[in-house]
Amino acid sequence: MSDAVHPHDAHGHGHDDHHGEGAHGSFGSYMIGFGLSVILTAIPFWLVMSNVLGDPKLTGIIIVAFAAVQVVVHMIYFLHMNTRVEGGWSFMAMALTLVLVVIVLAGSTWVMYHMNNNMMPHADIDMTGEMNAGHDMSTMANMSEMP
Repeated sequence: MSDAVHPHDAHGHGHDDHHGEGAHGSFGSYMIGFGLSVILTAIPFWLVMSNVLGDPKLTGIIIVAFAAVQVVVHMIYFLHMNTRVEGGWSFMAMALTLVLVVIVLAGSTWVMYHMNNNMMPHADIDMTGEMNAGHDMSTMANMSEMP
């Protein structure tokens, strides 16, 4: 082939960059991604181990938020996902995958929460069906009135 067809690789040594539009990261970008990943892991670990917030639900919500940010950091710095790679189709496929994962996780959590509330024994009755101390039988005269 002539230099007019492949001017940058006339000898066929393969030194050209035919990896497409998706650029590989530099050492510096990998170190930034690694540093962000360590920070986004260390902060939730510290929140849990030192019980800074005192509220387990709030701590859980904050941990999920840090996890979501860490997923984005990994996609940008390690997977090199952006809107320019493959004409944006890989980004669209990733966005669809994330939407489906959020729907499945949120739906599963919702179902488990409601199953826990609706299927677990009530506080007035222990696992054997006997009344706890402090309650008389008149409070449970009709079992069909149980919530």
